[in-house]
Amino acid sequence: MSNYTGEKAYLTDDLFIRRLHQIFDPISVPIIMVNKNTEVVMINESFSNYLGYPRSEILGKKVSQVDPNSRFPYVIKTKQAEFAHKHKFTNGHTALVHRIPVLDDDGEVVYGFGMVIFDDLRQLQEVLEKNKLLEGKLHIYQEELKSMRGAKYSWQSIIGNSVVMQNVKLMASKAAKTDSNVMINGESGTGKELFAHAIHNDSKRFDGPFIKINCAAIPKDLLESELFGYEEGAFTGAKKQGKIGKFELANGGTIFLDEIGDMPLDMQVKILRVLQEKEVERIGGTKTIPIDCRIIAATNRNLQERIKENEFREDLYYRLNVVNVDVPPLRERKDDIEILTLKLMEKLSNSLGKYVNNITVDALESLKLYNWPGNIRELENVVERALNMTDSETIEIQHLPSFIIANTQIPPVEVGALTSLKHAVDEVEKATILKCLKAVNYNKLKAAKILGISRTSLYERIEKFNIDAQ
Repeated sequence: MSNYTGEKAYLTDDLFIRRLHQIFDPISVPIIMVNKNTEVVMINESFSNYLGYPRSEILGKKVSQVDPNSRFPYVIKTKQAEFAHKHKFTNGHTALVHRIPVLDDDGEVVYGFGMVIFDDLRQLQEVLEKNKLLEGKLHIYQEELKSMRGAKYSWQSIIGNSVVMQNVKLMASKAAKTDSNVMINGESGTGKELFAHAIHNDSKRFDGPFIKINCAAIPKDLLESELFGYEEGAFTGAKKQGKIGKFELANGGTIFLDEIGDMPLDMQVKILRVLQEKEVERIGGTKTIPIDCRIIAATNRNLQERIKENEFREDLYYRLNVVNVDVPPLRERKDDIEILTLKLMEKLSNSLGKYVNNITVDALESLKLYNWPGNIRELENVVERALNMTDSETIEIQHLPSFIIANTQIPPVEVGALTSLKHAVDEVEKATILKCLKAVNYNKLKAAKILGISRTSLYERIEKFNIDAQ
């Protein structure tokens, strides 16, 4: 038992804390407790040794001072426990940890309790690998297939209440009920992969594997071995035991060929043969392997234009394009921007450990006025940036990138009968300054920065236009 002299100054109930240390010190599992202000009130010797600090240097400090990566502030803020959460400590250790808020009878947080349940993920990986070897080659393949097969998303994952999105989801859900091949078209970042997952999960093949491959991300000389596999000794560098291809892994389920428009022509011929013959042959193999899988393909390219350019086979196009699903770009479904933004805020708040649950009307209107060439992926990037910029629980217009703010349209200004161009310019300038001041809650320094003028110039214009700047 370590010496507690001097620790009473920052422990709220010294006897209670002493008893906790007496209980938890003999336990080899690292354990910690913080109060509602995230100050460390108890840490057993196992945890202090794991962190590499004497206990006396940890007790009483904010947990973020001991470990800047700690998510305890987020857990206490949200009152939501985290179980088996992967965490990297500042000393380089990566572990699986529990963080649990302890609530009083009124539902308020009084303590946060944490423990490390596996303090070395490399050891965990070694244990799992040894386990696999003991279970035999067949079981290894089954486990590999199990880890790869699941489709993660359903129709509920596809956010959007606009008429255009409801129509697309209806079309896709009808496609899911058949066993025909599906072609999903849409710009990059529109969520084509979510539709592929949802179609599989809503099909009769839902309990079969769902195998994904990005045709544009794999080098041409490796794509064939990825799709069809190879036998032992098929080429220099081949694995001794050979390799199962993606089509074999997808047997009984669905294979998702993303960015099919970028597939080389010679591979398109081989895909066409799979569709026609329902069989594959591994590289270096001498026998054909029957397969039963549905193909869902996706592309951001105009395949009919690619056909005219002799870059895509017309016969393959008609084999794949049995049911067509066109995912609209975000600029064509701006009614969904609000709900998408709120869902992204919720998702990113959880991953970043930063509780932000509100966005101002002006900021939301700015998002709706932007054209979103990068679609939902770009919106997620903008929301994540805004979460990092805000110091409160609200995203305001100044937290958005400058190109979003600059795109914000100024509502029409009633100026009456225009007597001169100068008068019209003055009215627009006045409206712009007033709108900007309102957006930053009349913070003149922030307004001047957004407007691109000095604070002195801003004061001169406020006086010139007789603006009530509060």
